[in-house]
Amino acid sequence: MSTEIDVLVLGGAGVDTIVHVPELPVPFADSHMIRPGIVTRAGQSGDFVALGTSALGLRTHHLDMLGDDPEGDLVRALHRDHGIALTAVPQPLGTKRAVNLVAPDGRRLSLYDATRAADTDRLPEATVRELAAASRHAHVVITQPCAQALPVLREAGVTISTDLHDWDGSNPYHEPFALQADLVFLSSTALADPERTMRRIAERGRARAVVATAGAAGAYLLADGDLTHVPAAPPPAPVVDSNGAGDAFAAAFLHAWLNSQPPHRCARFGTVAGAYACTIPSTRTGGIGREELEARVAELERSPERTG
Repeated sequence: MSTEIDVLVLGGAGVDTIVHVPELPVPFADSHMIRPGIVTRAGQSGDFVALGTSALGLRTHHLDMLGDDPEGDLVRALHRDHGIALTAVPQPLGTKRAVNLVAPDGRRLSLYDATRAADTDRLPEATVRELAAASRHAHVVITQPCAQALPVLREAGVTISTDLHDWDGSNPYHEPFALQADLVFLSSTALADPERTMRRIAERGRARAVVATAGAAGAYLLADGDLTHVPAAPPPAPVVDSNGAGDAFAAAFLHAWLNSQPPHRCARFGTVAGAYACTIPSTRTGGIGREELEARVAELERSPERTG
């Protein structure tokens, strides 16, 4: 099969219910009046990466398990409306869902429904092989049952990326993803020593680059044995929500990576897209377009004090 897909996204399809709270942690009270309201919309990590890569012109295909339920219908509609190919494997336990508590400063706390997956779940191997054979790259979300697809992707010869999110550096669940990916993203939030964890990933696994995002502090990049800091990009509008920022970072990094840009420049693309994502309300979905992304990166590169 000829290559028809730039990025195959596995996992992370689901629905979030957005609840705006006065602050995090939420003050104890019998009740809170929520404004601007409570909204349920499609979009979890895999959906956001797929939206981001597609908006940047990469041919994207999303593979995951979905329930025959209203939440699954929302996910299907999201992909249909944005022109993103979706292969949905039936999930009898229902579509993944979460509640996101969002504070006025844009910070969020996600509460995931852990009953929407089983240890016996599998993505059909024949489907994974067929899609991988048509793909340049696979981005694997850490949701069940994507770990079981990693050996099939390796055999297919595609490069692999993953996002470990708020991994603490020791939870064994994340290790197959960390050690089998060529490109590893993670948040520095739960890491006592980000550099140590990043170097362990590179030494024990096959990662050519490891990126630890650090919110307003930018990101740290480990490539070719060197650890460098990439400053945060200025957001183009007020920050309203951090939901999806890491996924936007990953999508923009992949856009540059698949266009043969050096790792440090890829990370700069990521910081620009991540900052943009923080200006999008959590009740909406959407990513920065290629022209705007490249223009903002070029503007940063004309300002040496901003690029580090």
